[in-house]
Amino acid sequence: MVDVDLSQPPFTFLDEAGRERVRGGVDLAYFDRDEIILETGQPGEYVFLIHKGEVAELDTTRPGARERIGHYTAGDLFGAISILNGKSRYRFQAEQESLCYLLPKALFLDLCDDHPAFAEFFRQTLAHKTRLLTEQRAAGGVTMAGFMLARVDECMRAPLCVGPRATIAEAVTTLHDSHADSLLVEGDRGPGMITKTDLLNALVLEGLPQDSPVQSVAHFALVTVTPDQYLFQVLVLMTRHQVERVVVTEGQAAVGVVELTDVLSYFSSRSYVVSLQVEQADSLAALTAASRRTPELVRALMAQGVKLRFAMGLLAALNGRIINKAWGFLIEARYHRDSCLMVMGSEGRGEQILKTDQDNGLILDDALDWPDCAEQMQRLTETLIELGYPPCPGNIMVSNPDWVGTESQWQRRIARWVEQRDGDSLMKLAIVLDAHAVAGNPSLLERLRETLFRLCAGDQLLLSYFARPALHFSTPLTLFGSLKKPQHGIDIKKGGIFPIVHGVRVMALERRIAVTSTLDRLDALVADGRLEARVAEDLGEALSLFTELRLKQQLARLDGEGTQGAEPDRVVVQELSSLERDLLREALHIVKDFKQRLSHHFHLEYA
Repeated sequence: MVDVDLSQPPFTFLDEAGRERVRGGVDLAYFDRDEIILETGQPGEYVFLIHKGEVAELDTTRPGARERIGHYTAGDLFGAISILNGKSRYRFQAEQESLCYLLPKALFLDLCDDHPAFAEFFRQTLAHKTRLLTEQRAAGGVTMAGFMLARVDECMRAPLCVGPRATIAEAVTTLHDSHADSLLVEGDRGPGMITKTDLLNALVLEGLPQDSPVQSVAHFALVTVTPDQYLFQVLVLMTRHQVERVVVTEGQAAVGVVELTDVLSYFSSRSYVVSLQVEQADSLAALTAASRRTPELVRALMAQGVKLRFAMGLLAALNGRIINKAWGFLIEARYHRDSCLMVMGSEGRGEQILKTDQDNGLILDDALDWPDCAEQMQRLTETLIELGYPPCPGNIMVSNPDWVGTESQWQRRIARWVEQRDGDSLMKLAIVLDAHAVAGNPSLLERLRETLFRLCAGDQLLLSYFARPALHFSTPLTLFGSLKKPQHGIDIKKGGIFPIVHGVRVMALERRIAVTSTLDRLDALVADGRLEARVAEDLGEALSLFTELRLKQQLARLDGEGTQGAEPDRVVVQELSSLERDLLREALHIVKDFKQRLSHHFHLEYA
């Protein structure tokens, strides 16, 4: 019986009996330096698991240095695809003296037949492999069912309805008899929502007679979901739209209602009530206390194995509400309609999970008279710092007059940046392009974005200049296609995240796509016909992987763990599991191919 380490995927998808069959069925083989282990076109007879040494994967149809497409080290395996496909597509050659465990073809195929998850591992794309990694991590901690598997139809209540001719008195009686807090009223435009508070305001504050039609106080602009959506998505919608109830619909029919209390009670961990604490905060002190708990929420989401796209959506909505409430506490209501507070950078894209530097600005209506605006913006910046949002080293904050202005002033700034098109101007255009309104009147930002599109989208020379930074940082792969492994780690932000984020941002600008999230921009580019669905999926999964690895490093730093002196954007390859290294290598190759695509489309030089 061979003592082989089977603690990493794909062997974790076998049961203990399956792993015992592997230990009893493998042999250990030695390969000399430069020896060909598996040749192109050769039938696959073994799965090779490297015990010691290094093996190169070579595409012999490519010229020179470009033929090396993969690199395998201790703990990695190769040869399985050659068995499944009948022959090897590439050459595998030892780069140094190597020892490999050999799993015979017959045993491998038997294991695939007996363990479908094991077989599926070898047939999956990056998207599916990262999902397997997420599920594997979650299986070691809290069950994923709370967030990933819980659906709306498991939590919704049957709708309480009244007819289109019902009166306020009848609605009050219905709510009282049913011990409910809300009901739906049928209307010409579909169902409308009425709460106890709506009825109380109508009778006491507005003085409406009891026999008034209840339709007159109903809300018909509803937030709706479908029964098969995840409860996690409902929580994101409630936070983003500042509502405590959503209506569940199938087609045009209302089939249920989900209330915030239902969702929060479904999730047992105290971490998930952060959003409720934010909503209930009635002072800056209470808001600060809730805001400081967001790292706890992030840890809980990661432990649950929540898909990163959902986690980013919730945290973006939550951060937006925190900033919105701070604005409401500090800024007089008379200024709200004629001003717009916007967040930019990763906040604007909804991709800031842990709080990092502030990036915000303010747009004012041309006719607004606000004498102490500068003092109020200084106070807002200081308050956001207290809430846990660090100051921006580049001073891109509302406390800086350069990032506050009337609508006309902002239009002139954008026109000047477009005309100058130097590095600083292009950076500022990129920052504003990601802007998202979190308080005040969002139409001011929408008009500003239209100005930006009008001046930039059709200017091919400007787009070429704008795209160039996406190619500026080298991809952390060696000349031979393997991962670089410096002791201080690879910069995952420069080498992986930024090329995708900025490249997709430029493509979205060219097509006048208004959404700001990178993942939403990818979806929009597919719908626009600008990107193939498979390419967009790979880019989205690569971005999620990079973000998760970076987040893992950031959380370790918060906990005082991780590599001593490591920077938050650096990932130490040597500390990753075999599967993580494999996924990272594949994701970086996706980035490399995307940069090649950008260079071709925008006529840029790229080595």
